[in-house]
Amino acid sequence: MADAIGLLRPRTVVGPNLRAAGEWALRFDAFLHVRIGGLVRGTCWLTLEGHEPVLLQEGDTFMLGNPPPYVLASTPEASPRPAEPVLASAEDGLVRIGPESGEDLYLCAGHIAFDDGNAALLTDLLPPLVIVRVADPHGRRLAQLIDLLATEVTVTAAGGPLVQNHLAQILLVHMLRAHAGRTDRPTGWLGALNEDGVGAALRAVHADVAHSWTLKELAEISHMSRSAFAQAFKKHVGLPPLEYLIQWRMSLARDALARGTLSISELARATGYLSESAFSTAFRRVVGSSPAQFRSQARQPGVRRAVEGGPARRGSGLGTEPQVSAGASRAAAAGQPADEQL
Repeated sequence: MADAIGLLRPRTVVGPNLRAAGEWALRFDAFLHVRIGGLVRGTCWLTLEGHEPVLLQEGDTFMLGNPPPYVLASTPEASPRPAEPVLASAEDGLVRIGPESGEDLYLCAGHIAFDDGNAALLTDLLPPLVIVRVADPHGRRLAQLIDLLATEVTVTAAGGPLVQNHLAQILLVHMLRAHAGRTDRPTGWLGALNEDGVGAALRAVHADVAHSWTLKELAEISHMSRSAFAQAFKKHVGLPPLEYLIQWRMSLARDALARGTLSISELARATGYLSESAFSTAFRRVVGSSPAQFRSQARQPGVRRAVEGGPARRGSGLGTEPQVSAGASRAAAAGQPADEQL
């Protein structure tokens, strides 16, 4: 999970917090990637466009993945107004609706954006709405994180944006853990991490992406026969082992090419290919252009800005750098042609 989130290079914008009293309703436009929030105090209704209203209670935490327009409201019947101008009126990280003396709701939320090129690694696996109730196994821990985050947003202190950024990313990881623990819901690598056998193989691949993996090696790590492992991997991840590894390597390659961290020949070795031509062939097959063409396009000013997520904003931060170079020497020494590698 850490590898995937690091590759997504999350950028967080937390707050403003919302305190409300009486009847109120705010309509939020559709947006990309993830929004996370929770109720420090009180209750409110969350209604995704095309879905039934859901009651959120004190201590509950929610995560929205690429959601359609939605409404937060005191009651499902309240008439909503656009949220953007209301949030723009925030002072000291706080928006108030209604008389302060009657406030019965306290909500904290944040937006987490990812690099567009790899965002689908996560967002394609998420439903529009995930709710973790305070009574759920992960609920109390998430409620504590929301409480800490809400406090940081309204306190002016040294390092505040940094603390907000890290708390929001910790909250994201715990929400993903909670979601992945619901075995009937997640798909892809997120759900597979909870499987002892397939999860062990995934962790091994991510720990050394340049190694010349064979189906036999991964099956042994999973304590399964090769046929049983291949079947289980495809069932849980949605792709055969070979195809998953190629897709992961190309995700790392896109990121490295966009940032110019390695030459194409270095990147070929770092992602497990014995020659630049073999790497270029695989890259073109997956991405649709050669590595050189992709790098040239990614370095154009407008595209470069989009890759890096635009200008830094309050509370923004980058995730862990993906390690594409680990184990490269082992791949070069393996002596296997690329089409025999996993």
